[in-house]
Amino acid sequence: MAETRVVDEWVKKAEEDYQFAASVLEDSTFYAQICFHFHQAAEKYLRAFIVARDLEFQKIHDLLVLLKLCSAVEPGFSEIQDDCKFLKLTPVIPCTGQRITPRRKP
Repeated sequence: MAETRVVDEWVKKAEEDYQFAASVLEDSTFYAQICFHFHQAAEKYLRAFIVARDLEFQKIHDLLVLLKLCSAVEPGFSEIQDDCKFLKLTPVIPCTGQRITPRRKP
């Protein structure tokens, strides 16, 4: 089993990303950045589980690949597959479904 300290660090970083994104969601129009932090939070929560279970640690950012590793040990993780797919998509504006496209430099 992994060191509790290392797992706790992953969870702490995940909480920071999640709390930041949640705190600015209502008052910001920087949706791509908000989605980025939600994605980061999900990735770090999954990594915390991977480290806690001494699974093979992969340096990737693909939530579905990380989720598959977690689901192999704990099938309940499959319940968040749609959420991971959503975070993997191009960011969208909440409630409108409008896709956010990156701005090009003038």
